[in-house]
Amino acid sequence: MGVTAAEEPRAETPLTAPGEIVHTGAAEYPGLDSWRDLPLKQQPHWQDHPDFDSAYAELSANPPLVFAGEVDKLKRRLAKVAQGEAFLLQGGDCAETFSDITAEKISAKVKTLLQMAVVLTYGAALPVVKMGRMAGQYAKPRSSDAETRDGVTLPSFRGEIVNGFEFTEESRLPDPKRMVEAYHKSASTLNLIRAFTEGGFADLRAVQQWNKGFMENPAHAKYERIAGEIDRAVRFMSACGVEFEGLRRTEFYSAHEALLLDYERALTRIDSRTGMPYVTSGHFVWIGERTRDLDGAHVDYLSRVRNPLGVKLGPSTTAQDALDYIEKLDPQREPGRLTFITRMGAAQIREKLPALVEAVRDSGAKVVWVTDPMHGNTITAKNGYKTRRFDDVMDEVRGFFEVHQAAGTYPGGLHVEMTGDDVAECLGGSDVIDESAFDARYESLVDPRLNHKQSLEMAFLVAEALTQVK
Repeated sequence: MGVTAAEEPRAETPLTAPGEIVHTGAAEYPGLDSWRDLPLKQQPHWQDHPDFDSAYAELSANPPLVFAGEVDKLKRRLAKVAQGEAFLLQGGDCAETFSDITAEKISAKVKTLLQMAVVLTYGAALPVVKMGRMAGQYAKPRSSDAETRDGVTLPSFRGEIVNGFEFTEESRLPDPKRMVEAYHKSASTLNLIRAFTEGGFADLRAVQQWNKGFMENPAHAKYERIAGEIDRAVRFMSACGVEFEGLRRTEFYSAHEALLLDYERALTRIDSRTGMPYVTSGHFVWIGERTRDLDGAHVDYLSRVRNPLGVKLGPSTTAQDALDYIEKLDPQREPGRLTFITRMGAAQIREKLPALVEAVRDSGAKVVWVTDPMHGNTITAKNGYKTRRFDDVMDEVRGFFEVHQAAGTYPGGLHVEMTGDDVAECLGGSDVIDESAFDARYESLVDPRLNHKQSLEMAFLVAEALTQVK
């Protein structure tokens, strides 16, 4: 998706290469449905809904959202990350909403991720693989199947691909037709992202101009040195008449948690070149903290598809668990296949992560290590809002780098819940957000996100850490 790197000519893998997908319907492949007989967590109870079969059939017949060639290209990019030759940036909404699928909202998120990527590219002195929690991040795990308010109990909100946020019986009833709507919203999102990243929107010179706007705020003056060095580098390239494709376009990949297996199964297709199954709902999918049981349905299903995979690892993860995931999900030790996304919390990252990193290192496996500094640092503010402190988020990032530096391994990426909008959901940052702003500017339906300024500030702080890694 987006431009192909300079060393890999654009014509090699056309976006709509003929023959990439043999079947337009759901894939038939040995063992692909074994997950149906295994413990399955975090799913809505909707198989008996009168519209389930028709919704599933429609999804199964729809064209793929992404193509096998794109997925394989991403795997090659992630192999570079695993080798310490690139850095991964994943970012986007905690849970996408149908109402936010607008050109303005999508462009703001892409713009912010591109700005972050420019800063991180400078810090790492390496290519940055850009990946959005976009075009599929509609489902969310919940701690309980039901929610009770004022004596009324209804099904929990599981994301707009399942049910509505409004606390009414009609809204909270799981509706399989929402899967079809999510598919079409994802198609619209991907179409716009492709237009942005393959047109002038992603031009490096334009992105750097956006960063200048960020630097005009006195609160961000401490990042002036890095911003100035990036600006001089961009102006030097322009003065030299540099006009290569990588300056004007960029690759951008879509990712989401593969939580709703009915949706993922309906959008699985067979690649004509290899005869292997690919989930075509997104380029990269991950298994969440609540569904990573080794003997569970999610691990089994995703072990059988060819996409690059992520696994969220919380503080209860053991070193043996990490080795077992490698054996189950990447038995061939395929470069770029497996990414471990750690979410320990600032208070536990330095204690819990070393054993995992050292065990994987000593096994010889080459996984991508990414930090998710958001989910382990959620608190409830005094006024009742779910929030996170920016300082806690950054402390977990620092802990992640410290652990990898001590182990002699590579801290390969950053996974954040963020938005391109001026929301107030996470506390702190140089341009300080406090609880008083929540009533007017808190928009998330599920988890708090970094706003545009906080996201870019994080990029500058991580860039400083990356210069020390190199």
